[in-house]
Amino acid sequence: MSRGYSGQLGGGFGSGSRLGGSSRAARPLNPGAWLVLPALAAALITFLLGVPLRIAGFGLPEPVLPVGLAFAWALIRPSAFAPIVLLFLGLFLDLLWGAPLGLWPLSLLLAYGGVAFARPLMAGQGYAATWAWYVATVAVALGAAYLFTTLDARVRPHIWAVLSQALVTALLYPLVARLIDQFEDVDPRFR
Repeated sequence: MSRGYSGQLGGGFGSGSRLGGSSRAARPLNPGAWLVLPALAAALITFLLGVPLRIAGFGLPEPVLPVGLAFAWALIRPSAFAPIVLLFLGLFLDLLWGAPLGLWPLSLLLAYGGVAFARPLMAGQGYAATWAWYVATVAVALGAAYLFTTLDARVRPHIWAVLSQALVTALLYPLVARLIDQFEDVDPRFR
């Protein structure tokens, strides 16, 4: 039995299912459970973490949760609907955080496209290697946002704020891996 995209042992993509390597049966892909519910959860959590609450002088962390969705959705099954949902999540982030419209949609779509392009290289990788791919995806998305902000405002964002946001986002990989594990066996064409 090989490792799926999240690095967990299982019968996902690359498991040799034609040879009987997978014991899990394929389920139909439900767009509501695969796209809509995670997107709504990410938007709600992002909104709640945006509350101006200070604990011991520190604000709440503000991870870019849709980066995890861009990573997972590109691995689970690249589709035409995931980029549309990422576009709307990015616009939500722009409006919530006061960024120029288009900053986060473009950053998220760059991350999604990069993962979709590198998807064959990620098949069968271990948990740590897949986490490293996720960290690279976070770096691409937040690096793009940093570059676009610098070009638009002609001033560089505070580097420690960007790095702390990247760190918090990168540490959320176990949740991303869980989403991948939940849906990686739903399409028999990619098993």
